[in-house]
Amino acid sequence: MNEDIQKYADIIDLEHPTSKRHPRMPLIERAGQFAAFAALTGYDSMINEVTQDSMTEKSDYEWMDDSL
Repeated sequence: MNEDIQKYADIIDLEHPTSKRHPRMPLIERAGQFAAFAALTGYDSMINEVTQDSMTEKSDYEWMDDSL
């Protein structure tokens, strides 16, 4: 690691460059840029529907647990 510091010693303490032409993007917009997107439209609703169906099926068959 010491070699890496020595390799970049001439630039390590320099100020981060800022553009005069392009203003910095607000943090909220930057965060939105990397947020997850819905690549599969309707996927969430399908998962919720299947979950609800399986919960209903389980409650329909709960009486079988007593007989086993």
